[in-house]
Amino acid sequence: MSARDDFDVVVVGAGAGGGAMAWRLVQQGLRVLLLDAGPAFDPATDYPLDRADWESRHFPVKPGSRGQYTFAPMQGLEAAHDDLRSWNRVQGRLNRGDRRLPAGPGYHHVRGIGGSTLHYTGEAHRLNPRAMKLRSEHGVGADWPLDYTALEPYYLEAERLVGVAGPDATGDRWRSAPYPLPAHPLCRASQWLAVGAGKLGWRWEPNPRAALSRPYDGRPPCNYCGQCNRGCPRGDKGSADVTFIAKARASGRCEVRPDCTVVGLVVSGRRRIGAVDVVDGTGQRRRIDTPALVLAGGAIETPRLLLLHNMQHPRQAIAADGGQLGRNLLESTGWTSVGLAPEPLASHGGLPSDAICWDFNRPDARDGVVGGFRLSAAVHEADMTGPIAYARRAVPGWGKGHQAAVRKALGHAVAVAAIGEYLPHPGSFVDLDPSARDRHGLPLARIHSFNDARAVRLLAEMARSCRLLMQAAGVEDLVEEYGNYDYYSAAHVFGTCRMGTDPSSAVVDADLAVHGWENLLVCDASVFPSSGGGEAPTLTLQALAIRAADRLASRLFGKTV
Repeated sequence: MSARDDFDVVVVGAGAGGGAMAWRLVQQGLRVLLLDAGPAFDPATDYPLDRADWESRHFPVKPGSRGQYTFAPMQGLEAAHDDLRSWNRVQGRLNRGDRRLPAGPGYHHVRGIGGSTLHYTGEAHRLNPRAMKLRSEHGVGADWPLDYTALEPYYLEAERLVGVAGPDATGDRWRSAPYPLPAHPLCRASQWLAVGAGKLGWRWEPNPRAALSRPYDGRPPCNYCGQCNRGCPRGDKGSADVTFIAKARASGRCEVRPDCTVVGLVVSGRRRIGAVDVVDGTGQRRRIDTPALVLAGGAIETPRLLLLHNMQHPRQAIAADGGQLGRNLLESTGWTSVGLAPEPLASHGGLPSDAICWDFNRPDARDGVVGGFRLSAAVHEADMTGPIAYARRAVPGWGKGHQAAVRKALGHAVAVAAIGEYLPHPGSFVDLDPSARDRHGLPLARIHSFNDARAVRLLAEMARSCRLLMQAAGVEDLVEEYGNYDYYSAAHVFGTCRMGTDPSSAVVDADLAVHGWENLLVCDASVFPSSGGGEAPTLTLQALAIRAADRLASRLFGKTV
């Protein structure tokens, strides 16, 4: 069945990149169709944090809200790195085997209108300019084909639309204007860690956050419930659904369709997309014509869709010239240390990740290893905020004595997390699984991941720094630690359609257009040439999307920027 819809641009994927792209395109007067394979979420009904069972209700899983994928077997673990094995006080060692494994779903994401911003913490980081020149300055990875100066005005636009609250200090990330909102106050647990950071001579400052510190643009300020990762029922967190997508819809020029899975790309003419084949929530297949197509499905699903097309239509292969499609998978290198402070800190409340240390964020911050990392307060991201978590992970025992011990420990939890640079490796990539298929009969994406010696050295340095900060803060009683040595657990994945000036080493150019294809763009974190030294990618992705939308509107539709 064919359907002709009167749209200028079809955007596939309603997350951070797709939402920002749609908003900017309708600002340019274009009509946009925004598709997503997942459902719509209603903050008022889907995130019931006021219920007594809040702790047992994680971010909701609705039909179609999680993509399917598989993992290739991962590397073996070495006794020499036992101090990087994940553990907690109740269960002991968490991965008791001799090979690295996916933790939970492995790749933490959401399909739906708003994408993974629905459950993200809401950190709003600009990339360190020094992380954009890894190849030219450090001889590793790849350079970005544009610099920080080119992105800075678009960072400002994204921050203003979302309502980012941040500090006055800028460090390496210079600004041409202040943040729209003042920084949030630090919770008691973060203040406790600040004392330790001060003893070490480390800067411990408010973290830029896409959560409102004051009423803004018709949305209320944060109430500091601490549960951003379970979904925000109030709308103070700047997820894409209540910011970019809401404004795109309000223009009257953006139609949003959930539960629509793109199963095929239709090439029209030489290196030009003419339409997409879509299966909607009723199972009906439709063909939608489009003058321009933007793929924004994320660093796993976007390369999968292109690889599927190339498998089915080898003579019309897309982004196959340089052999880079699906390669250069970058993940989140992370470590978290959790402990119990000797006094109550009410650490179940407050703003998640409200404090951060950028002292080690530059690629050359540590001798002997290329790649930076950041440290941040993480008791909420570690989900050590309710009695169930304390009972299962921090306080051993059983019966009434156990209940009393949990009650006594509640609110004492403190955590520090480190997230660091992940460099490209031939063993980390995405391809198509030869046997596993989705409900449409199409091969699933298969994730390959490898931690090389450099990654393990950086992870060891991150773990050492987390432990050092906890000790300096007076938190001697560690109850849990986990990281990416023995588990694959990534909320941030990048690189599988990376940008660059040379088609032999990159999939898209600086404007996010696929090399050699006039009307096909990729607008998700798959375009990142480097992961950065622990920065959350959402704000950078939104800045890239706004910039790319301007150039697309000018190039194909003659719109003035």
